[in-house]
Parts: sequence; structure tokens; C-alpha cells
Amino acid sequence: MPQTRRPASRPAAALLRAALPPPALCGFLLLLALVFAASYAVGAGVGPVAPGMHGPGRTGGGSPGGHDGGGMDMGGMDDPGAPRGSEG
Repeated sequence: MPQTRRPASRPAAALLRAALPPPALCGFLLLLALVFAASYAVGAGVGPVAPGMHGPGRTGGGSPGGHDGGGMDMGGMDDPGAPRGSEG
């Protein structure tokens, strides 16, 4: 039985197929985009979780850094920026 070689059919198609990412990767990225879009839509529909809460610098008052300590008592901790021996 003689073996005949068939010429390579469509070398451009093979080159294009090799350049594209695997279908599983495309499917995963599509699923990931759908999950993010759905979570964004749900979040936009629900609205803010804590409407009274504002980020640092939005309250208009407080210390110059925009951080007022959040009302926590640090239990006698010294100021880390103060020089040593200034407790007086």
C-alpha cells in the first residue's frame, strides 16, 4: 500500500490557531468577566453598605493627617514621633 503525502492544507489556519490562546483560557476569562459584571450590578443595585461612613479626609475635621484614631484608646502608649525622655 503506497503512502501518499497530502500537502499541508491551510498553513495560515494552522498559524492562526497556534497564535490564539487555548479555548479553556478564553472560557475562563469570559466567565471571570461575567462574574465581575454580575457582582458590580448587584452592588450597584444594593447601594452603599454603610452610608454614614466616610473615608479619611472626607469628614472636614480631625487631625491634619485625616486620621483621628477612630476613638480608640491606645492604653498609655507614647507618641512614636516624640523624642525619648520628654515625658517629664
